[in-house]
Amino acid sequence: MARTLTEQIIAAHLVEGRLEAGAEISLRIDQTLTQDSTGTMAYLQLEAIGIEKVKTKRSVAYIDHNTLQSGPENADDHRYIQTVAAKHGIYFSKPGNGICHQVHLERFAAPGQTLLGSDSHTPTAGGIGMLAIGAGGLDVAVAMAGQPYRLKMPRVCRVVLSGKLSPWVSAKDIILEVLRRKTVKGGVGVVFEYGGDGLAALSVPERATITNMGAELGATTSIFPADEVTYAFLKAQGRESDFAPLKADPGARYDDEIEIDLATIEPMAACPHSPDNVRSVRAIGRLPVNQVIIGSCTNSSLRDMLLVAAILKGKTVHPDVSFVIAPGSRQVLSMMAACGALGDIVAAGARVLECACGPCIGMGQSPETNAVSLRTFNRNFEGRSGTPSAQVYLVSPEVAAASALNGCLYDPRELGTAPAVSMPDAFSVNDSMIIAPPKDDRSVEVIRGPNIKPFPLNAALPGRLQGSVLIKLGDNITTDHICPSYARLLPYRSNVPYLANFCLEPCDPEFAQRARQQGGGIIAGGANYGQGSSREHAALVPLELGIKAVIAISFARIHMDNLINNGILPLALASPDDYERISAGDELVIEQARDQVASGSDITVHNATTGTAILTRVQLSERQRQMILAGGLLNYIRQSAG
Repeated sequence: MARTLTEQIIAAHLVEGRLEAGAEISLRIDQTLTQDSTGTMAYLQLEAIGIEKVKTKRSVAYIDHNTLQSGPENADDHRYIQTVAAKHGIYFSKPGNGICHQVHLERFAAPGQTLLGSDSHTPTAGGIGMLAIGAGGLDVAVAMAGQPYRLKMPRVCRVVLSGKLSPWVSAKDIILEVLRRKTVKGGVGVVFEYGGDGLAALSVPERATITNMGAELGATTSIFPADEVTYAFLKAQGRESDFAPLKADPGARYDDEIEIDLATIEPMAACPHSPDNVRSVRAIGRLPVNQVIIGSCTNSSLRDMLLVAAILKGKTVHPDVSFVIAPGSRQVLSMMAACGALGDIVAAGARVLECACGPCIGMGQSPETNAVSLRTFNRNFEGRSGTPSAQVYLVSPEVAAASALNGCLYDPRELGTAPAVSMPDAFSVNDSMIIAPPKDDRSVEVIRGPNIKPFPLNAALPGRLQGSVLIKLGDNITTDHICPSYARLLPYRSNVPYLANFCLEPCDPEFAQRARQQGGGIIAGGANYGQGSSREHAALVPLELGIKAVIAISFARIHMDNLINNGILPLALASPDDYERISAGDELVIEQARDQVASGSDITVHNATTGTAILTRVQLSERQRQMILAGGLLNYIRQSAG
């Protein structure tokens, strides 16, 4: 039977299940990655599982988020991660080596393999033909322990790219067009598989830009075939032995299809405050701009930086614009310096940041009050920049550079002839900042700083679950809302009790105090609750506050998995109209909670305040059902192990 590329890789890694959309499957995981804002918890959980060495082909721990180091907390986390990595057979990428997704693409990603990462933008590696999935840290810890990763067999949507992009139009504009069509909820339970004759002109970094922002669709992942373009990239990295040709079988059947004529796409921008609020730059007009930042795991490759340098060469950034660049890796930065591109950018008036996530996660470079900030990033949620009143637009490097020169949102097509940028035949390879684990770990001491606190563990589900609705939220609540990620809090990702004080602070500054006073309760939300980052802190922090359940119209995939992993019931309303029958302060009761969870997907919630019954659904596999009953994945693993 003819198979899609997605089905081929899944079939080759299938441990349990069947290739039918919606069926639970178990996949063997070849590689894992973590980054430091999620990694500390993942490795604490790995230690709790109790294995001596990771069972994957390769696991890598990156330091790329918490690099500000304004106090000892970040450095303490880094030392813990480095020592625990050495103890358990994990490669360690030092701070300054680069963003996990950029470095992994350069040095480790391999066509046809599976990658599970504790970061929602792990699908970046799909640009090289890898089945790369973002997940919570506990799922990654379990994968490192040699257990398969379980998920529902996704539907596969073919995205046919035909023709060729016009000058000044880029891969960023392609994914913005997909987001415009499908929205941030349109990819839940879906893999976007790219094909068509338009692929031939897209380099691996360009493909990775597209798969990176597939996370904003809510997709399971996105993937490109591995072809001669892929081979050229791997050969330039000195890794041609990792290449394996991959493509869908002729006649493979897809669940959905999108057709995009690349010649019809023009420069685009995602307007505040959502990645799917997409309009053409021409339609928005010449909006005055205060800040422009080029970087993040979406657009920080060598190709992106060389293009920006060519646009800026011999010119000066507008005096009213704060212009910042952040190369994605040390390889990119060193090659920019060697060829003169870095000098051209600096001469134009740029500020150069460390090779790290930085402003994309709110770590510095917060714009001025009421500023308009153009960023080549992947998310523009309200307040994520660190300035609540800022208006953040997501654009391509071409639009960003043109706008920096002109002081306003600027269509780069008005600059004239587009510069030509070619990729080198060989990249500068220096892996000295990637520390391989020692063959003999007997002398390795795992060092824990005072800021590293134990993660909370849930108790088994009680027979009767009761709690008041502590807060009622709207649609598209993000993990940034649930567990804020700005600079003053990011150093405390290894201290859940402290982070809990700021749970849902952007929505209600009094929430955490109210939750503690009432001994926990229930959160009510709208559609797509928990979109955004994979951070399991958005489940751990509510757990710390005693949250027993979240009742919402619908859930984002990774966050729902994280809730289940931590024993918090994710209750989806059977009818969206029932959202109006719940108010903050209502007392909700689930009678015979254990029996209801054990017997099926329908769970009746009684609103004791109004005297009404509300039907909800919990779409659980049998394994997830047992996890909820046990009070989370770790409790379930311990019970299963006796």
